[in-house]
Amino acid sequence: MAPSLEAPEPVEDVLANPLKQKPNLVAPEPEHCPGPESEQAGTADSCAGCPNQKICAAAPKGPDPDIPLITARLAGVKHKILVLSGKGGVGKSTFTCLLAHAFATNPDSTVGVMDTDICGPSIPKMLGVESETIHISAAGWSPAWAMDNLAVMSIQFMLPNRDDAIIWRGPKKNGLIKQFLKDVEWGDLDFLLVDTPPGTSDEHLSVNTFLKESGIDGAVMVTTPQEVSLLDVRKEIDFCRKAGIRVLGLVENMSLFVCPKCTHASEIFQATTGGGRALAQEMGIPFLGSVPLDPRIGMACDYGESFFDSFPDSPACTALKGVVRELAGQIGLDAEDVMPE
Repeated sequence: MAPSLEAPEPVEDVLANPLKQKPNLVAPEPEHCPGPESEQAGTADSCAGCPNQKICAAAPKGPDPDIPLITARLAGVKHKILVLSGKGGVGKSTFTCLLAHAFATNPDSTVGVMDTDICGPSIPKMLGVESETIHISAAGWSPAWAMDNLAVMSIQFMLPNRDDAIIWRGPKKNGLIKQFLKDVEWGDLDFLLVDTPPGTSDEHLSVNTFLKESGIDGAVMVTTPQEVSLLDVRKEIDFCRKAGIRVLGLVENMSLFVCPKCTHASEIFQATTGGGRALAQEMGIPFLGSVPLDPRIGMACDYGESFFDSFPDSPACTALKGVVRELAGQIGLDAEDVMPE
């Protein structure tokens, strides 16, 4: 007989209380129990004599008091965009860096990148600020600046050794993400890009909870053409719909390989079910475009350089500019103002 999973918590309850851990009760809830997570838990008349009384009384109650502080801190941020995939290895962090550089090519725009991939922070390396550290002032934590108009925050800046592993449970991850939003002096930004790890778990719930009051423009989904990637992106789209996050569109990364010398295109990751465009049509979300695989993108990220500055005439750069213009339209901006021709 196949093993069965524990009964899952209701999705609505998890989304409503994503950061709260249910108290571990030592006895079943009595008939007239007000509920271990209610405001009266442990203090109501019916709680007298219950073995769970002290446990329920000590459990956290009410909304997070830091939410208004986060909202005030991010008041100067015009657009907040999440970058999601559900699947690892699709180039999500790389795409986040390319998107940040694309927005930053406009000298009138100021861009911030928040790396919430706590266990695998790669954004600092790709943006050329790996050796930076966090500076603390009376105003809060200062982000590292990769360019005059491109700020970065990551746990990488807090590690004594860049090869140190971060072995943390969920609550510590949630606490650090809260600090990135509450304590970092982001200032006035046109765009805040949030790079997330694969999945639909702690980090995603935390970001959504902390940013909901200050407003999220939506999420950009990144996939590759093959079905094994599309399978996880479907789950991520479902997560966004249940969490009330608008899906701004889908980007198909590594859609083709374009030879840098002869510009011949080859399908390295051949689509078996129509790829990203077919998935976007199936799920009823915008298709932002396809970005070809170019080895020079990886080289630019390894050296922490802007691919747009180094290879402005490459097919990948042209495709990325098209994606940025489509994304600009989805968040209500003039494409030509965001990414001029």
